[in-house]
Amino acid sequence: MRLLFCGDVVGRSGREVVLQNIPKLRERLSLDCVIVNGENAANGFGINASICKDFYKAGVDVITTGNHIWDQRETIRYIDQDKNLLRPINFLSSSPGQGFFVHSTAKGQTVLVINAIARLFMDASEDPFSSIDALLKKFVLGSSVSAIVVDFHGEATSEKMAMGHFCDGRVSLVVGTHTHVPTSDAMILDGGTAYQSDAGMCGDYNSVVGMAKETPIFKFVRKMPPLERMTPAQGEATLCGVYVETDDKTGLAVSIHPVRIGGRLSETLPF
Repeated sequence: MRLLFCGDVVGRSGREVVLQNIPKLRERLSLDCVIVNGENAANGFGINASICKDFYKAGVDVITTGNHIWDQRETIRYIDQDKNLLRPINFLSSSPGQGFFVHSTAKGQTVLVINAIARLFMDASEDPFSSIDALLKKFVLGSSVSAIVVDFHGEATSEKMAMGHFCDGRVSLVVGTHTHVPTSDAMILDGGTAYQSDAGMCGDYNSVVGMAKETPIFKFVRKMPPLERMTPAQGEATLCGVYVETDDKTGLAVSIHPVRIGGRLSETLPF
């Protein structure tokens, strides 16, 4: 199976690079499933129903999120209507929406997508390790589902690496999101799970993690609340993500490759 995961979409330029390139990538790479983290898609803060629908039309199958999921208030009401839009599984059980979804591909295979949020340097949440472990006891890779992808949304690479090894051999891919910077550690772990600490963002890298530079610089230099709210940078965006190919029998990874298209970063594609 061929999977594409795209990192955090930031603002209009991030949306545009996704909408322009996903249809092409689906054809060029013969993709079976496309997953996008959309938590910063709505002007840098959250996501809304209209953006979700645009992503689906372009060929996105599942949308993951993170700590900004509730920034657009309409999403609180909308998320229960859209099973393909996820919030972290280790949010309080009373939270609307769900933290996992089983997507059926055009070939009849199934992909379990799990969205979880880390705890180091993040707002308080339930234990992501026990939440994922409980789910993986219900869904067995290569048996009840064809592939399993974990989006682990967090700050600390150590916590993300720990999650990768914790899930090794039980899922197809563990990929980090949230820091907006693509890491160069794409690899297959000992047990056959593909891993990358952070997929990076789909956004303008002539920025401070996707935001127009002036306001973040003011905040760091002056150590004062900024005079204006941060807004996404509007220059040419880079689509950042990872491509994973899995074994159809086991669901484990055969290969993992970084994906970068457009913008300021050097371009790389699997083939």
